[in-house]
Amino acid sequence: MSALSDAEQLDNLKSFTKKYGSAMVSGVLIALIAFFCWEYWQKKNLAEGQKQTAKVQQLMDQANAAAADKNALNQLAVSADKIVKDTPDSAQAIQTQFILAKAAYDQGDYAHAEKALKRVENSKLDDAGLLQIVKLRLAYAQLAQNKYDDALKTLAGVTDPAFKATAEEARGDVYVAKNDIAAAKKAYQNAWDALLERKQERQILQIKLESVGVLVEDPDIERPVLKTQMDES
Repeated sequence: MSALSDAEQLDNLKSFTKKYGSAMVSGVLIALIAFFCWEYWQKKNLAEGQKQTAKVQQLMDQANAAAADKNALNQLAVSADKIVKDTPDSAQAIQTQFILAKAAYDQGDYAHAEKALKRVENSKLDDAGLLQIVKLRLAYAQLAQNKYDDALKTLAGVTDPAFKATAEEARGDVYVAKNDIAAAKKAYQNAWDALLERKQERQILQIKLESVGVLVEDPDIERPVLKTQMDES
């Protein structure tokens, strides 16, 4: 552990934010989770829902074409909601809300993103992994609105061991936003331990740990990361 004072650690956080952008602090996993959602989706054998799957693909194409159009977002919501209404507990219904939430998030409409994800948060779909992803993305939509307690409550529902590291890192991001350094350290360390055990990518998490004053030893990652760049500033 670092002997840095709380004030020094907060200064590190400010430098970290300046260097890497607020998006990394409050939502660095959004893009990764979005990618993982689509990869997960593609690997599922959904032959029985080909018609609805085609509608989801069409919705995705519409979202890409209307990235900055507020009116298009509303039209997108209508199309997405119809799929949810027709097949409320399907993987397709969840995917439509992922698409809608991402489109809203990209426009800075975090409330709309939260609303979309809440529509499928309690889906009865027999797919625990997909439902855990819903909660992870919902937590980041809540974090973006400074709804820290709501985000932590949502993350408490991410209980699948496969998502432990992701959930702990997200929890750390929430605590960073709250300036609760002690809690952030604990959450990030838990995430680090899980990733280290599974030998998964962890460079970004190392930067986050160093930003709150925790130096981690990892033979697979060259150091220092944050310190060098801070010294150059």
